[in-house]
Amino acid sequence: MEPRVVDNPELQRYELYVGDDLAGQIAYSRRNGAVTLIHTEVDPAFKGQGLGDAIVAAALADLDKRGVRVIPVCPFVRSYLERHSR
Repeated sequence: MEPRVVDNPELQRYELYVGDDLAGQIAYSRRNGAVTLIHTEVDPAFKGQGLGDAIVAAALADLDKRGVRVIPVCPFVRSYLERHSR
């Protein structure tokens, strides 16, 4: 089953679903036209499947598409950016 990522602005997080299961999330905050990515988490039941990279890639692509500046506070997001040139 293909994972899907959705923005949940009410909870200020991107959510990653595998089927109907919430498998991961990235918490964020919005301020002054920028989005600060605070914390990435993948449910232990879904670890080792590359879902952390998948949710970060999808969130960054969505923010790029919207033209929003990203502030990567989350160490996992910073690591992703170091490993993948944008």
